[in-house]
Amino acid sequence: MAHLERALIFLALGAASSAAAGPLTVTDAWIRATPPGARTAAAYLTIANAGAADRLVGGTTSVARTLEIHTHLDERGLQRMVRLAELSLPAGETVRLAPGGLHLMLLDVSAPLAAGASVTVSLHFAAAGTLEIEVPVVDARAPSPTTHPAH
Repeated sequence: MAHLERALIFLALGAASSAAAGPLTVTDAWIRATPPGARTAAAYLTIANAGAADRLVGGTTSVARTLEIHTHLDERGLQRMVRLAELSLPAGETVRLAPGGLHLMLLDVSAPLAAGASVTVSLHFAAAGTLEIEVPVVDARAPSPTTHPAH
């Protein structure tokens, strides 16, 4: 049964439409469901840049007070989360935000994010402007959709 649930999650995410702003295309967006009382959540996605270099400079969502760009740093064997002012999107490259690395941090989440729901997120780019995407919320116990063998 667990394999069927994972397959359904993967199919739902794979069926999600991509969004584009100029030469930027956002795909594979997802947020892990949060337990009751959680005040933070993390979102992951992939940004392909088919044009000139750009930068992700921030974002907003109605489900959290703040949306920040974060990464993880390894300092002497200890993982530490660090806020980034912006994320470089080199020309002709793809940048993946994934667990354990780059991600979007939703701070002061207003209510638990339940699996099966979706969250509207506005991403702000220096050159391409604002891109609004619908991000599916997936079961927190499920493996990362981006690690699925068929992906």
